[in-house]
Amino acid sequence: KDWQQIIELIRTSMDSEQDDMLLTTLMSRDERESLISRVNIINELLKGELSQRQISQMLGVGIATITRGSNELKSKSDEEKDKLKVLLEQVAVSK
Repeated sequence: KDWQQIIELIRTSMDSEQDDMLLTTLMSRDERESLISRVNIINELLKGELSQRQISQMLGVGIATITRGSNELKSKSDEEKDKLKVLLEQVAVSK
């Protein structure tokens, strides 16, 4: 329930073009950078071109962080993974 309320808050902020203000207020700089890293990790894992160790070195994050992302992806269906790929391809996040 709480998570769904946060999702709705973000949707509402996007509709009113206040999403940047909301997210920069809610998240510290470190949290935002961590989120960017997580998006890049998931993107690279979905591409499937690099090993976890290579992704770790390329993104400058620990192998355990890559493994957590990989484990989360394992819980997703192929359809969900395909949807994630499409979303991530639409908006490139810089590494």
